[in-house]
Amino acid sequence: MKAFQTLTGTAAPLMEKGKLMSNVDTDMIIPKQFLKTTTRTGLSKGLFHELKTKADGSENPDFVLNKPQYAKASILIAGENFGCGSSREHAPWALLDQGITCVIAPSFADIFHNNCYKNGILPVRLPVDVCAQLAAQAGGANHVFTIDLETQTVTTPDGVVHSFEVDAGRKSNLMAGLDEIGASLTSASEIDAFEAKRRHMTPWLERAG
Repeated sequence: MKAFQTLTGTAAPLMEKGKLMSNVDTDMIIPKQFLKTTTRTGLSKGLFHELKTKADGSENPDFVLNKPQYAKASILIAGENFGCGSSREHAPWALLDQGITCVIAPSFADIFHNNCYKNGILPVRLPVDVCAQLAAQAGGANHVFTIDLETQTVTTPDGVVHSFEVDAGRKSNLMAGLDEIGASLTSASEIDAFEAKRRHMTPWLERAG
């Protein structure tokens, strides 16, 4: 998993009728017809498929990620309860395949929130009014924001800094590029020592096995 430390990139605001989109579920992020693969590549073609594609299959020029200035966005700004619905891990995979490594929203569905950390995406929670301000700025002429995980800050194009909270353990793992298995393996020697001690003290368990 790629480490996340500092990100400076284009932020794309996911809007609907002049407001940030709320309750964006995982089926909207990556529809079911794109879940036939177990690999993590190529999924960007299905990302937000119903939003970025018209009924006739042509590209919707009004969708934010189809606009030239946001085509290479690495930050997504959304509304409340982002990532709700089914627990498909393809959702963060599709975001990553698009190049998005940070999602800013007032709140996230729990499973999606957890899956982000397992796949190298930083989910940033900020208040509703702050997210609205960030979206307004991202919709302007300068869309470049900086996310600093070490200092836990989001810096806007005009230099305003917003702080966010993050679990210390998840922060450490993400900065080191470790998922849960990778983090466990950093303690491999201690695990081996414990198992050796256990075999010595309870040999009957080995025989029973």
